[in-house]
Amino acid sequence: MLAELPQPQNLTLLTLNTQYVLTWDWDQTTTGNSVSFTVEYMAKYKMKMKKKNWSRVCERTTRTRCDLTGSDLHYLGMYVLRVRASADGVNSDWVNKDFCPDIDASLGPPSRVELAPVGNLLDVTISDPLTSTQHSMKEHVLFLYYRILYWSRSDDPQGLKPKVLDSSNNLVTLPELEAWTWYCVMIQSRYDYYNKTSSYTEPQCMQTEGDTPYGQIFLYFLVSMMVCFLLVLLSSYAFFRFYRGLKNTFYPSIQLPAHIQEYLCDFSPGSDMPRLLTADSEAELCCDKLTICPEVVLLEIHVPPPLTAPPSELEQDSGRHIRQDSGDSGIYSTEGGSAQQGRSGGEPIRRDQEVDSWQTLEQVKMEEMGRELADERDLDEGVVDVCV
Repeated sequence: MLAELPQPQNLTLLTLNTQYVLTWDWDQTTTGNSVSFTVEYMAKYKMKMKKKNWSRVCERTTRTRCDLTGSDLHYLGMYVLRVRASADGVNSDWVNKDFCPDIDASLGPPSRVELAPVGNLLDVTISDPLTSTQHSMKEHVLFLYYRILYWSRSDDPQGLKPKVLDSSNNLVTLPELEAWTWYCVMIQSRYDYYNKTSSYTEPQCMQTEGDTPYGQIFLYFLVSMMVCFLLVLLSSYAFFRFYRGLKNTFYPSIQLPAHIQEYLCDFSPGSDMPRLLTADSEAELCCDKLTICPEVVLLEIHVPPPLTAPPSELEQDSGRHIRQDSGDSGIYSTEGGSAQQGRSGGEPIRRDQEVDSWQTLEQVKMEEMGRELADERDLDEGVVDVCV
């Protein structure tokens, strides 16, 4: 026959507002670490029914606790909770515990406290305790109220006796306070029907206000005067710099020479001052024809004198005559030189060379004259329009 398992001991509920956790004790030396636990609950009024329908929350858990927060237990309902142990196919007897959240669940402190000075008073804003679904606990505890403790921070801590104020409002103004004094506040949630009280919140301190002292008013005045003076000084300096920049730009201290100023200010039509053309000025433009004629280039050819004796004065005069008569056509005669050479009785070979040289020169001159005449005809036919 299998030995029976012992029951879990000391069933305890850890609660806060609507958060419920069931815990129990278990001696690990009896079965070792292989033991598991099962937790169930049921409404108490169903216990008298023949067919009992238990709701299982935790099954075969090795921990010695079970969270019932998500079981949606009604705050005003009454329930029966039970736990048993299991190990190696053997189950212990069930251990029952009655639970009513309205009676057994602990009440939490305010979720938030804020202080704000109003003259020589303090406004205290209190936020209600919250449920597991972030709703106000006043939905379940209708007669919930708050106990407020407040005291001056300058009081002797040894003989501290705080003042007490009870209120069910979420906004409370603390009376009988002194101006410009630090006060500290702690608040507790209370429910007298089942004598429920929460823990106090952490102390929060705030200084009251009042009439501004004359010394502080004078200090504010000096600071404001300094700020205004600095603003005026900076504005004046900025304006002065801006004015100097404009003056140096349009009226420089170093003037341009007079002839340059006259040139820059000359806007007459005949001035060569560069300026932009407008539509009106373009309409006033006049056009005329300009014919470009080339300059006649005179080609002067010098024939070297023969190696024979110099010509006589009569021959020189006749040579100058021939050059003067042929000056208009740009051709100079060299007959005097050749005649002199014929009369000089030189060698036949030198006279033949002179004749060949003369023929070559005549051919070159004829070609130059042909090119010049062709250029003149081309230039006469080309006409260029020049705009004035």
